[in-house]
Amino acid sequence: MSKRDKIHDAVRNALVNDGWTITADPFEIEYGATVLRADLAADRMLAAERAEEKIVVEIKSFLSLSLVHELQAAVGQYQMYLMCLEAFAPERQLYLALSEAVWEKLSELKIAQDFLNRFPLRLVIVNLSTEEIRLWKK
Repeated sequence: MSKRDKIHDAVRNALVNDGWTITADPFEIEYGATVLRADLAADRMLAAERAEEKIVVEIKSFLSLSLVHELQAAVGQYQMYLMCLEAFAPERQLYLALSEAVWEKLSELKIAQDFLNRFPLRLVIVNLSTEEIRLWKK
């Protein structure tokens, strides 16, 4: 099993605090003979619609000195998981989870903002100290 991100537990707790039920930790994605492991899968009932929302969350801590390098690696992994989910679990939406502090730093980088505007990702931004979701970016 791959090593968990440093912020894994805080993101997991934030999702639970937001009303999500964690259904897999990790979530295995099969594609041909390859098995990938995204960090979490979660479900939430939408009472008004009597439907269920299903997500997969890949968590990234961005611990290296280069935010741009971390973003490149995270986006590559995100794109591969997205492709696999389309075949394996098309009912699930993929999100990349970041800390609020990392999001603020990325927001200050023109290259990161221009990239995310051009190639949008679904993001969930988490305050690690309060274990609360601050932003869902779809």
